[in-house]
Amino acid sequence: MSALFGNYGKRRAQIIKGRGTVVEDTAGKKYLDFTSGIAVVSLGHAHPAIVKAIQEQSERLWHISNLFDIPGQEKVAQKLIADTHFSYAFFCNSGAEANEAAIKLARKHTGKHHIISFEKSFHGRTFGAMSATGQGKVHNGFGPLVGKFTILPFNDVNALEAAIDDSVAAIMLEMIQGEGGVNSVSAEFAAALAKICEEKGILLIVDEVQTGIGRTGTRYAFEQTILKPHIVTLAKGLGGGFPIGGMLGTAELYDTFGPGTHGTTFGGNPLAMSVAETVLDHVFDSAFLQNVQELSAYFVNQLKVNLPSTYTVQGKGLLLGIGCGTAEVAPYIAAAEEKGLLLVGAGPNVIRLLPPLTVTKEEIDEAITILKTILP
Repeated sequence: MSALFGNYGKRRAQIIKGRGTVVEDTAGKKYLDFTSGIAVVSLGHAHPAIVKAIQEQSERLWHISNLFDIPGQEKVAQKLIADTHFSYAFFCNSGAEANEAAIKLARKHTGKHHIISFEKSFHGRTFGAMSATGQGKVHNGFGPLVGKFTILPFNDVNALEAAIDDSVAAIMLEMIQGEGGVNSVSAEFAAALAKICEEKGILLIVDEVQTGIGRTGTRYAFEQTILKPHIVTLAKGLGGGFPIGGMLGTAELYDTFGPGTHGTTFGGNPLAMSVAETVLDHVFDSAFLQNVQELSAYFVNQLKVNLPSTYTVQGKGLLLGIGCGTAEVAPYIAAAEEKGLLLVGAGPNVIRLLPPLTVTKEEIDEAITILKTILP
């Protein structure tokens, strides 16, 4: 009998090691990992540069707390804000924590409490992040949520315009709803968001926990739109597998988060910063991002050529989805695992494809071969 709570629906395979895109279970069976730990292992498993960074930093200093300056934080912050409209960064341990920080910052800065978010969104499972999440299954059973969140239909300009009044502090959304079905922000909706935030003085919070750090082929997914958010939240791929979260903000927000207003014990520790700096040195290289775009174009084309037209292909970069109509995808994901391909869903009817950003065309071809055998 397990000593663990049963809050996870565990898969059959027990993965014990990995290298690059390939992982291995206790029985010695190998799999192509097209989950990347849910968009986390951006440089693949056991990337030599990350292993080296952890080894070297672990021999110097793991933790000292934010009572002291941590030089690595400044280095990573400068890399994250370089050539952007952001001025400052805050570091924590996860995407949910980053979103909690964003919600607190927006409320404190504006003096208002009302935040708009969207159906099928996912922002985390802490109470603030859960309250912003537009999925009832995440809320069920936990009693009253944090107040003053209005959840609207995604990409619905009319609904957004109708909900705007002087009480709104911020609008919070993902550029691509990873958990909610790989749904991308439309150009029309982005234009409406930009206009409303500018005219009404509303803060725009973009949750890039899943889409950020090269996942969509640019540093941040919002860079592929006209949007210039006031706050962006990060996690997942920023640590390449090591727990880290972050929040970026514009210059006007600096005075709102003064000493004592917000904090974290472990956030931005030297070990995490060493890993994040290594990840950014690789991912933010222009040639690396160009390769992600080329791999994405290749992957999308192979999916469209090899799968029946009844399936849709959506998403950007290496955050892609296969829409399966009304069919439940859980059996397909289980069948793929049996054949050596690890996948994850995005809602009940979409297969999410999240290979490491270092995946090869040959590995994509292997995945396509397996997908062809499991999708009718």
